[in-house]
Amino acid sequence: MQKLPEWAKRGRGGWRYDGTERPRFAASPGPGQESVWDYPRPPRVVKDNREVLVCADGVEIARSSRCIKVQETASPPTFYIPPEQINMDCILPASGTSLCEWKGAASYMDVVTPVRRYVKVGWSYLDPFPEFEAIRDFLSFYPARLECFIDGERVRAQPGEFYGGWVTDDIVGPFKGQPGSGGW
Repeated sequence: MQKLPEWAKRGRGGWRYDGTERPRFAASPGPGQESVWDYPRPPRVVKDNREVLVCADGVEIARSSRCIKVQETASPPTFYIPPEQINMDCILPASGTSLCEWKGAASYMDVVTPVRRYVKVGWSYLDPFPEFEAIRDFLSFYPARLECFIDGERVRAQPGEFYGGWVTDDIVGPFKGQPGSGGW
């Protein structure tokens, strides 16, 4: 079992909101909606059976009704797709990694279609921390860079260049990465 590194311990402790109290600046959810400020810290891993579709240039990159979504305070959910439901002929490893205090080290990937190569449009956790073993080898994609859908609804991108949350009509913010989302 992987020992939690010091950088991750420090990162886990530096957050004011943890889903137990919604800040005053958070939008109130309407019927059928939920607030990302009610999502927990540490993040929650949830199975999601809605159909997720990822496309680029008319090429289907992934389609699954067996995704895992990660819900984390202040962020739209991120959807992770099982590798066997991804067109791996379109996936190439990309350079670089990043670190998440909850999930561990992320590896990046490019997507290649007959039209073009999309650089660093997805990521995966090949050796996640134990609490996130459920997403090992699953892939997620940036909805700002590819066409992503949940049950036919076009996903909007979470604000900010780095974040990969999937914004849909059933969640309200403000979302981490946009002005007014404060608290960190």
